[in-house]
Amino acid sequence: MSFILKKTKSDYVVDFLIYLAMTLFGLATLFPLYYVFVMSITPIAEVLRNGGFVIWPEQVTMDAYKFVFSSNRIPTALWVSIRVTLIGTFCNLLITTFLAYPLSKRFLPGRNIVLMGIVFTMLFSGGLIPLYIVVKETHLLNTIWALIIPGLVSSFNMLIMKTYFENLPAEIEEAAKVDGCSDVQTLFRIVLPLSMPIMATLGLFYGVGHWNAYFNGIMYLTDKELMPIQVVLRNMIVSPSVSSELNVNASEINQLPPETIKMATVVVAILPILIVYPFLQKYFVKGMLLGSIKG
Repeated sequence: MSFILKKTKSDYVVDFLIYLAMTLFGLATLFPLYYVFVMSITPIAEVLRNGGFVIWPEQVTMDAYKFVFSSNRIPTALWVSIRVTLIGTFCNLLITTFLAYPLSKRFLPGRNIVLMGIVFTMLFSGGLIPLYIVVKETHLLNTIWALIIPGLVSSFNMLIMKTYFENLPAEIEEAAKVDGCSDVQTLFRIVLPLSMPIMATLGLFYGVGHWNAYFNGIMYLTDKELMPIQVVLRNMIVSPSVSSELNVNASEINQLPPETIKMATVVVAILPILIVYPFLQKYFVKGMLLGSIKG
């Protein structure tokens, strides 16, 4: 027998309230981004005329973006951030996978001891000064690797991936070994293709972390050519002079207020992540073993 459930009036009221709350929450989340973008394209005269708050600009100007890209400071910092994000995310996923996959096997000798050591690092750390000394003594200062290697593996992300691997049916790997696959071949040919949802999710976590990171750049870098976009943006915010941070003459920036240039830089800094996110979102809703077992 099949039953058809009909919604009552109270159900429609509850659905309406839920959708209304979600809509308001979404608007509250998007409004700061929208406001930053509007302020970056609104002429300063209109901003001052409206008391510094503009929702819908009457005129649009791209002078701030032209100025941002006319200086080689922002494009160079963007290229550094892109390299750090791509290389760092690849290394993060590679090392995390190589650590999580063996630890997902209960027959691994010393597995519990290793897991206890990893969990211990989540609760206690050596501190900032010992970390700086390690980076210095390994000659990573003023290199792009200083932004990647100190945070190469996240213990939390590794445990998430380990749990994901543990939930994969053991029959799949047993069938691969019967067909003659080694452990490495099983990992790359069988396990990883089934693990794209977790790879995309953790890849996004690692990638966003690299893109938004600025503290490592402040601590380990003195060469301005190696500073990522977030460090440049941070320096622009705390610096009394935007022109000094962008390496331009003060006379060139007189036509544009510093706040407008900062807003344009913020938009440039967040745009790559906004572009990449929709391509990874589809993996979040996929089933864990979609199409892997039939019959």
